[in-house]
Amino acid sequence: MGEAMDLSMSADLRLSAIGFDADDTLWRHQDFYERAEARFAALLAGHGSAEDILLKLREVERRNLPLYGFGVKGFTLSMIETAVEATGGQASAALTGEILSAGRELLRHPIEILPHVREALGRLAGAYRLILVTKGDLLDQERKLEESGLASFFDAVEIVSDKKASTYARVFARHADGPERAMMVGNSLKSDVIPAIEAGAWGVYVPQALVWAEEHSEPPPAASRFHRLDHLGELAELVARLC
Repeated sequence: MGEAMDLSMSADLRLSAIGFDADDTLWRHQDFYERAEARFAALLAGHGSAEDILLKLREVERRNLPLYGFGVKGFTLSMIETAVEATGGQASAALTGEILSAGRELLRHPIEILPHVREALGRLAGAYRLILVTKGDLLDQERKLEESGLASFFDAVEIVSDKKASTYARVFARHADGPERAMMVGNSLKSDVIPAIEAGAWGVYVPQALVWAEEHSEPPPAASRFHRLDHLGELAELVARLC
């Protein structure tokens, strides 16, 4: 803990930028996916249990991530591929149409800002460079940011294909004073917190009840730059303590 205080109080390493994840950090997201998955399992009810269908979908999604990346379009293609496999190649045009409809609904889902988000961004904007760092479909993420009404809080927006230590090193070097003077805030240990810490930044974990299976991860080993908050309303106080 003493080392953390020395780092955060150093004039050379004082926090100057804060990155924020978007989906399930700023606005509700995963529950819309889970509704789409439930609809998908119901469409294939004659070809297996809901549990088996969704396990197969996870397997296909995992296989396709290197090809399609993250986002609704890749998810929709994975649902179609799963349907083809589950039906032994007999997926009908009507079934494919229903799956495409579920994907389109995901691309149009309403934006529901999570509690404390506007307050947290309002308290930190101006004093720190705020950077949105999100992964997923470019058009979908741009649409959600625009409809959220939060775009004016951010000094920069990065929509990336994946979130790795090298991603945060590049983003925080481009838009701030490097990762050592930056913080990343998000609901995913795997994507938002651990790689940001590996890059040299602070990582702040704000958990949500629903998390995509591919984002599950164990907390990092005790690290001076790791913090966990119950909600974003606690972020400004954490930043004040660190600075």
